[in-house]
Amino acid sequence: MLNWRSRSKHGVVYDFIQKLKTNPKELEILGDGTQNKSYLYINDCIQAMLLGLEKSTGQVEINNISSEDQTNVKTIAEIVIKKMKPKNVKLKLTAGVDGGRGWKGDVKNMLLDIGKIKSLGWKPKRNT
Repeated sequence: MLNWRSRSKHGVVYDFIQKLKTNPKELEILGDGTQNKSYLYINDCIQAMLLGLEKSTGQVEINNISSEDQTNVKTIAEIVIKKMKPKNVKLKLTAGVDGGRGWKGDVKNMLLDIGKIKSLGWKPKRNT
């Protein structure tokens, strides 16, 4: 069951798993569920970092590394539910703060510009 996150101790997937283990009938989603996040497969991250290091011309080079797409928090909740297979789960949206954010300081919409690292020849192999 979702062993790819077995050592993680925080984040939306971990939080949803813990909440469903505690109460398999209801899953609380902080915010309005429409927060869009960009998730990156670890191997893609490593490859981008290695390429950036290889192509670096100065002491410090700054590159954004990200996937090219986004997934909203409600969709992530539905994926976790599908994988864990509890029955008749009710989603409970908290409505959030500041226009649907999950908490004060939460980023409502995250998708980085990866044009610079792509110009070096990198592209994420996996998207969500």
